Amino acid sequence: MDKKLGVIGFGNMATGILNAIIKSEILTLDEIAICEIDPKARKRAEQAGFLVAESMGQLCRGSDMVLLAVKPNMVASVLKEAGPALERKALMSIAAGVSSQKLKEFCGTYFLRVLRIMPNYPAVMGVGTMVLSSNTDFTPEERAKAESLMGAVGHVEWIEERHMDAVTGLSGSGPAYVAMFIEALADGGVMEGLSRPQAMNLAMQTVMGTAKLLQEEGGLHPGELKDRVCSPGGTAIEGVKALELGQFRHTVMNAVIAASEKSKRLI
Repeated sequence: MDKKLGVIGFGNMATGILNAIIKSEILTLDEIAICEIDPKARKRAEQAGFLVAESMGQLCRGSDMVLLAVKPNMVASVLKEAGPALERKALMSIAAGVSSQKLKEFCGTYFLRVLRIMPNYPAVMGVGTMVLSSNTDFTPEERAKAESLMGAVGHVEWIEERHMDAVTGLSGSGPAYVAMFIEALADGGVMEGLSRPQAMNLAMQTVMGTAKLLQEEGGLHPGELKDRVCSPGGTAIEGVKALELGQFRHTVMNAVIAASEKSKRLI
């Protein structure tokens, strides 16, 4: 087996990442192999046209780079089994809360190069935020390759690893907060008489349009945009007052902090 990329795990995130990579034509289906112990996931990978390796050792030895895409609680056992085959390999990991140091410790005495990555759920649609640790011992060529692969999945940011728990709390967990906000926004519309489909469409488009505006007007601060929308004595400022009474910003900030602290305790 001679593959450009070997992937350990074939859950939703791995599936989304690989679909985006193939769609972008950075790699072809024939250049990727999968290792998966779950029978249902194995079958899905086979049905999608991927070569499914017989063992983790076969996958790692036969792949130029390896992507670890398993749950954090499975990382230690997976790397212990794969250890010998990962000798001098380049390993990318999307496991939340598992530091580069821990990844290497789990491999025992075997030497490997590690790049920690924090994706978020929109990656399954190719519109994710992919945060890569700048504290990596990947070669310059491997860094460039990793950035190219993850760039197919969405926006790429390089950040020092000491900030990865904060990234997990913000962009990693953020889609859940945004989804809750969209749901609540739509619920408010339903309470005021809109149909559920109308309210949901308006809520989603409002969030997407606002994010797009802030993104394209790079120097526009969110607070300035809020002030533009809020006319003196108008409806928007009345709504902002209600959010402030509910400690909206305080609650959102605490959500990011709580998720970040949980990330620190995962492994």
